[in-house]
Amino acid sequence: MKIKRLLSLLLALGMLLSLLGCSGTDANADSNEIYNELADYYKQKEKNKSTTISSFSLPYLQGLTLDPVTCADGTQQDIGQLLYEGLVRLSLTLEPEPVLAESWSYDAASYTWTISLRSGVTFSDGSAFTASDAVATLRRAQSSARYAGRLSQVSSISASGSQTLTIRLSRPNSSFLSLLDIPIVKSGTEGQLVPTGTGRYTYVAASGSEGAYLTANTAWWQQQKLPMDRVNLYTCKNSDTVSYAFYAREVQLLRCDLSNTASTGTVSSADFTDADTTVLHYLGFNTTRAPFNNADLRRAVSLGIDRAGCVSSFLMGHGTVTQLPVNPASPLYPKSLDTVYSPDSFTSAVTAAGFGSGSEPVSVTLLVNSENAHKQSAAAKIAAALSTSALRVTVEAVPWSDFVSRLKSGRFDLYYGEYKMTADWDLTDLLSTSGANNYGRFNDADFAALLTAERSATGDGHTDASTKLYEAFCRQTPIAPICFARSSILTTSGAIEGLTPSLTDPFYNLQDWTIHFS
Repeated sequence: MKIKRLLSLLLALGMLLSLLGCSGTDANADSNEIYNELADYYKQKEKNKSTTISSFSLPYLQGLTLDPVTCADGTQQDIGQLLYEGLVRLSLTLEPEPVLAESWSYDAASYTWTISLRSGVTFSDGSAFTASDAVATLRRAQSSARYAGRLSQVSSISASGSQTLTIRLSRPNSSFLSLLDIPIVKSGTEGQLVPTGTGRYTYVAASGSEGAYLTANTAWWQQQKLPMDRVNLYTCKNSDTVSYAFYAREVQLLRCDLSNTASTGTVSSADFTDADTTVLHYLGFNTTRAPFNNADLRRAVSLGIDRAGCVSSFLMGHGTVTQLPVNPASPLYPKSLDTVYSPDSFTSAVTAAGFGSGSEPVSVTLLVNSENAHKQSAAAKIAAALSTSALRVTVEAVPWSDFVSRLKSGRFDLYYGEYKMTADWDLTDLLSTSGANNYGRFNDADFAALLTAERSATGDGHTDASTKLYEAFCRQTPIAPICFARSSILTTSGAIEGLTPSLTDPFYNLQDWTIHFS
């Protein structure tokens, strides 16, 4: 099938699905014909796929900066993971692991972190990595769009000699280290298109007919064996051409949100590996007015959510079910607090909360953004499951601007929310009285005290404080977590083995990869 024909089919299918979604009608013969032709195409691709590749290439938006502090999200960031390193990296359990930082300590009384840097580390140009480089990058990050939020609690950043970094916070945070996976560049090179880093590879600019590429950094301090000495950079104009480059096998790796992919061909023509994220989907309550000012009813509603069904149906399986505002991959997640989904338990809990018992059902509205079809479908499924003889839940889909306006003004009963948490699992912004995203206006003094204690506790005391906080969360249920989304790394089918992508790094433990070169 020629590329123009394939693109025409995909465009026709997209337009048809859009029209059907608006009309509420079922797919007709035209859509079936398009589906069948696409299916035949992808089956042929599957049949003809190769398990070997001649080289490894990544998409590259030429002319745009690779500075990890200011570059665009997506492919430039992924390339940056090969060029730069942070003070720490996040493990597969979303815990900080030392990289450029060798050790650290936290003074809970002064909210101060003292970080000892690894000695003997050099940048790819041979110059020594020092605390001044870390200070320069982190100070820039404080005013960047990507990192300003997580660093808003930082009062000062300073260097003590060449190997010690001191960071003072404005409030307690014994888990702050988890936020320092920010890639460090050599001070003074940040204005260059490709700043100098300490990472596994170094950048080689295009020359003559040869395009830009990455070559293994022979001075890399970790000295781990890498599965390829060279990574070609395939020039793309925009995100659309990046996707096409992957389909055409010009590049062998692509970060993708498969939960929003309508075509099964995207997966059938590639391998994918998911990575855990901190993006939380949840059901929010207006806790300031009836009926959800009743904590017993909020707990009951949480019992009535088929979380696994939502992940399977509306995130295409690319999510991790959760009942708490911490990813189950984290060792902080207290699995003993989980409950088994049961419609009967939900009905009993609603009755125990004082609702039902022959009276008229209470009517409530579930607010959702109309511009996201997946969330609308999930909200409809949740509303149907929650509607009983005691509750009648109606979904109201509104445009994004109206959605945000109504959340801020408190004009809702329930809402379907999405929130990108930080890897220190701080609930301050989401559930404290001063939190900008505490739309439900939850306010409980005991919970606030436990949150402060969790932010302050260290060592084993932090695990205990976290468990107590999550126990209080289950009692109060200020929101009902549904799942954490998962991101996907697509690779050329059959060509690469051993991928274990982390939250930010698709090349996590790259030394364990096996690439089948021809």
